[in-house]
Amino acid sequence: MHSERLLDYFQNPRNPGELPPPAVRVDVTNPACGDMLRLSARFENGRAVEARFLTRGCTASIAASSALTEWMTGRSRAELAALTTSALEEAVGGLEPASKHAAVLCLDALRSLLLSSDSTS
Repeated sequence: MHSERLLDYFQNPRNPGELPPPAVRVDVTNPACGDMLRLSARFENGRAVEARFLTRGCTASIAASSALTEWMTGRSRAELAALTTSALEEAVGGLEPASKHAAVLCLDALRSLLLSSDSTS
């Protein structure tokens, strides 16, 4: 059973879509379940000023991606790097054991995005 907050993020996604260049964009896949996340963000002065997502996957992965982009906006690179799976799980009102992969997918994408944005800065 999904939390009300998770279902709200799924049914009313925040920040869906992609950002055009010069935004940084990454694609990650969870090889175990096949969920895919495209995460894009635009940085100014070391902060994420916009973030967007496209997710193909389960309800939890779509909701977690939505929550991630909402959480990212306005955060510094250091704050972004400090995000944990448990904090993301809390943001969506918790994840069932079978859905915890959704938070891992999001953190994998965020870490990849930070690495890519470091190389383009």
